[in-house]
Amino acid sequence: MTVHRDPLYLDNCVEGCAHCHQRLLGLLDDVLRLDDPEAWFSAPSTLAHWTRRHVVAHLARNAESHVHLFAEAAAGREGDQYPGGVESRTAGIDSYAALDAATLVAKNRASIYALESAWARSPSTAWDGAARNTVGVRMKMRDLPMLRWREVEVHTSDLDAGVTFRDWNPLYVRYDLPRMTMMQTSRTPMGMSTLPEAALRLSEAERLAWLLGRHVPSGLEPLQGL
Repeated sequence: MTVHRDPLYLDNCVEGCAHCHQRLLGLLDDVLRLDDPEAWFSAPSTLAHWTRRHVVAHLARNAESHVHLFAEAAAGREGDQYPGGVESRTAGIDSYAALDAATLVAKNRASIYALESAWARSPSTAWDGAARNTVGVRMKMRDLPMLRWREVEVHTSDLDAGVTFRDWNPLYVRYDLPRMTMMQTSRTPMGMSTLPEAALRLSEAERLAWLLGRHVPSGLEPLQGL
C-alpha cells in the first residue's frame, strides 16, 4: 500500500533511513562505553515482554530480512521476509537476543551496511518487484526503505533511551501518517472513515504515535501497535 505522490519518495526514504541508522549506531556505541553495557541491554524496553536486547536483536534481523528480499527480487522472485514465517522470525530474534552486547552491536552495524549496500546495487528490475511480509501480505519493493525507516525510527524510541516520538523525523511522519490512518480507518465499522476528533486535534507526530500504539493521548483509547 503506497499513499504518497512524492516523486522523490524513494530517495527521501533511503536518505532518511540512513540518517536514522546512524543515530541508532551512535546510541549503541555510546552504550558500549558504559561501565555495564550488558545491564543496559538487559533492562526492559517500552514494549511488553521485550528487553532492550530484544529490540536491538529485532532491528538487526529486520535489516537482514530486507537484504534477503532484495536478493530474491534481483533474481526475479517474490521472497518471503522470514522463510518459515512467524516462528522463524521469533527464533531469529531470540537467538540474537542471547548475544553479548558487543556482538549484538556488531550484528546491527553489519546488517545496516549490508542493507544500504543492497539498496545501492539493486537493479531497477528488483526495485520494480514485490515481496511478502511475515504474514504473507504482498509488499512493493519500493516501499521497503519506508518500512525499514519506520522500524528504526519507532524502535529507537522503544529503547527508552532519551528518544521519543517527538524526535521522529517530520518527513517520516508525513509519509507514514496517511498509511497508518488508512489502516486504522479500514478497521472501523462502515461509515467511520475518519479518525476521532480528539485524534485530529493532535500534532501529526503524536497522532502517528497513537496509531502505532506508542502513546495514549487524553480522550483516546489505546491502539494495538505494529
